[in-house]
Amino acid sequence: MSHPGALLRSAPMRRLVLYLVVVAVALLALAGCGGGGGDDSTAAAPVETTETTALSKEELIAQGDGICAEVNAAVGTVGSTSSEASGQAAQVAGLYGGMVERLKDLGAPSDDSAGYAEFIAAAEALAQAEDNVKLASEREEGEALSEAEAEASTALTSFQSAASTFGFEDCPEAPAAPVSSAAGEAAGEEAGGIAEEVEEVAPEEAEIAPEEGGAGVVEEESAGGGAGVGGGTEGGSAGTGGGSSGGVGPG
Repeated sequence: MSHPGALLRSAPMRRLVLYLVVVAVALLALAGCGGGGGDDSTAAAPVETTETTALSKEELIAQGDGICAEVNAAVGTVGSTSSEASGQAAQVAGLYGGMVERLKDLGAPSDDSAGYAEFIAAAEALAQAEDNVKLASEREEGEALSEAEAEASTALTSFQSAASTFGFEDCPEAPAAPVSSAAGEAAGEEAGGIAEEVEEVAPEEAEIAPEEGGAGVVEEESAGGGAGVGGGTEGGSAGTGGGSSGGVGPG
C-alpha cells in the first residue's frame, strides 16, 4: 500500500488538486458578483431637490404686509387676553419673534433688495428688545423693565421707519385691535337713523315757515288798517275844525 504523501507528490494528483482549487475560487467569485447585483437593485432612489423661486419686491411686500397686519392686530388685543404684566410681555415677545421668522422665510426680493437688509435687521432688533422686556418683567426688575420698555419703543419706531422706506404699508402701522364688523354695522345704523330723523324734521320746518310769513302779513295789514282809521279820524277832526272856523269868519 502506498503512503498518502506519495500520492500527493505525484503529478496527476497535484493537477487534480489545483483544478479543484481553481473551480472553488471561480464559484466564490460568481457568488460574490451575484450578491453585488442584488444590492444594486435595492439601492435607494435619489432624492429630488426642489428649487424655490425668489419673490419679487411687489410680492414680498404683499405677503409681508399680511404678516404684519396679523401681528399688529394680535398685539393690539394682548391687554384683553392677559391681565398680568409678565403674561402680556411674554405674548408680545412671542408674536414679534414669530413675525421676524416668517418675514425672513420670505427671502430677499429677486429684483430689488435695496433696504431689505436694514428692514430685517430692524425687525430682529425689535424682537430682541421685546424679549428683554419679557425677561425684566418675569424677574420683576422695575428699573430694568423701564429701560427695556424704552428700548422696545425705540426699536418699534426704527422698524416702522425701515418698513416704510422699503415700501410696506401695513408694517409701519402701530399695533391696534381690529374693529369688529358688528361695531361697524351698529355705527352705520346709528348714522342712518340720524339722517332719517333729519329728513323727517326738515319738511315740518318748511311747513312752519309760511305760517310765520302769513302771520307777519296779517300783522302788517292790521297795522296798516289802524293807521288808515287813525288818519281818517284825524282828518275828520281837522275838517270839522276848519268848518267851524270858516263859519265864524263870515258871521
